[in-house]
Amino acid sequence: MLETNGNEVHSLNFSGHEGAPFQTNFGIEQFAEDSVQYLQQVQLKQVDIFGYSMGGYVAIWIAKKYPDRVGKIITLGTKFDWSIESASKEVKKLNAEKILEKIPAFARILEHRHAPNDWKILLQRTADMMLALGKNPLITKEVLQTIRHQTMICLGDQDDMADRSYSEQVADFLPNGKFCLLDNTPHPIEKVDLKKLSTVADKFRDPNFRH
Repeated sequence: MLETNGNEVHSLNFSGHEGAPFQTNFGIEQFAEDSVQYLQQVQLKQVDIFGYSMGGYVAIWIAKKYPDRVGKIITLGTKFDWSIESASKEVKKLNAEKILEKIPAFARILEHRHAPNDWKILLQRTADMMLALGKNPLITKEVLQTIRHQTMICLGDQDDMADRSYSEQVADFLPNGKFCLLDNTPHPIEKVDLKKLSTVADKFRDPNFRH
């Protein structure tokens, strides 16, 4: 936990990520449970949630399953348009042997970041999760239409993973959704201008924000 702009900011690792032990289940539903268990652990009843990439998908699912736990939601670079075709495309990027061969420096980062877990196993389980989402997406138009929380769907204009037109549709499906395009912003969080993102988030979280 840290403080920024007078607010408490908490972060957590999902099962199997950054050293957190794997659970029997691995996927969006388990990650949502990880999040709620963390809220119980630190005795937080309701929080605003920022979810990056897959974390945004988890945030929406938490709002579906545990609506009273969630205040406002901000997502960034979240892929919502899961299908068998799109999942297969993303899975190709998770080939551990190709990563070792072509970008060994990134392989070392993954190894260090997720130790003591085996990063290759994490990639495989993530690939399996993506394929499962492709066959049976959890977040559909019908689900989105039940989410009453104020939600901002953010996307970088250089994002090569999440689809802009579909992200805009997601914001439209949400009863209180808003879409925000960040200029000069690619998908990797390491390359996101955090000051720019923070300005957008602070404005959205302001009680006087007009939807």
